[in-house]
Amino acid sequence: MSEASTDRADRPAEVTDPLLWGLSTAVADAHQPDEERVCTSPSCDGAAWPCAAWNNAQEGLRAAQAPRPAPPAAAATAEPDRGDPLTGWSTNLVPAARSEALAASAA
Repeated sequence: MSEASTDRADRPAEVTDPLLWGLSTAVADAHQPDEERVCTSPSCDGAAWPCAAWNNAQEGLRAAQAPRPAPPAAAATAEPDRGDPLTGWSTNLVPAARSEALAASAA
């Protein structure tokens, strides 16, 4: 059985991603071993336990409790990098068809 529950009251306080926690818990609970250590989930079709789905669910439970990484320092600046024409909302780039139409109407 998984070491977690989808019930909010049973979710550890250190969970930073409740959706991932809940999904991982549901998968882990669905992929339990029988007395011969075979996964009981029909999707595993008799695979030895721990199956890949159960292992992935355990990784999801660990990831759901991991602290969120801080955003990169460059993303925290208010001024976008003006060296890259595709950075930020305002650019002077115009799609080719529109620039040709603008050039024709200006002439």
